[in-house]
Amino acid sequence: MAKRSFAVIGLGRFGSAISTTLAELGHDVIGVDGSDERVRALADVLTLAVQLDATDEKALLKAGIKDVDVAVVSIGENIESSLLVVTLLREIGIKNIIAKAVTPLHGRILDKLGVSRVVFPERETAIRLAHSLVNPNVLDYIELSSEFSIVDVPAPADFAGKTLKEISLRSRFGLTTIAIKRGSRTTDGPVTNIAPGPDDVVQEGDVLSLLGSNERLGQLDRMLKAKK
Repeated sequence: MAKRSFAVIGLGRFGSAISTTLAELGHDVIGVDGSDERVRALADVLTLAVQLDATDEKALLKAGIKDVDVAVVSIGENIESSLLVVTLLREIGIKNIIAKAVTPLHGRILDKLGVSRVVFPERETAIRLAHSLVNPNVLDYIELSSEFSIVDVPAPADFAGKTLKEISLRSRFGLTTIAIKRGSRTTDGPVTNIAPGPDDVVQEGDVLSLLGSNERLGQLDRMLKAKK
């Protein structure tokens, strides 16, 4: 994975989690917030943590924001500041901007300002939780569109010892196995097999990441429930 540089503006719960994770993944991260307490909490984690007013263009430039590959604007509480910061980043020349929105209107305005992606952290978390409550077999859920999703499901016991070809999820359900997640028996931690081939064998305790239509995923969920 190529090393990239990020700026995270707003170090609340969302911004702190994003910036910390990016740093742990080995990337350069500039964290910006108006709170000295938040900045000090991440000073030893991030490449640079700076207390400043993010609506001050000169202060942003002095912090080196202009040189980052991606800017994440995680200011949600003050919508006016969020929009102003996004406008400043666009004027500075940052092309890849991810912005947090707290309302649909906020999101629409961010879209019109030309951000690369708008995220609704609370809504997305709520959707994932709802799916896990309705479908107990689903460990994780990512909505790609209104019709297609990615879900993580524990491999049924009768899948163990069989290859993906033998299980035939594609022909039976129209689902694509995009990853097999396996708990490691060593201290190295879990192992993820990305884009497994037809001859890869599913083992007991594996978690399958499946891509498909919501209708087909629902069919699989009903089958798993019937086996219990």
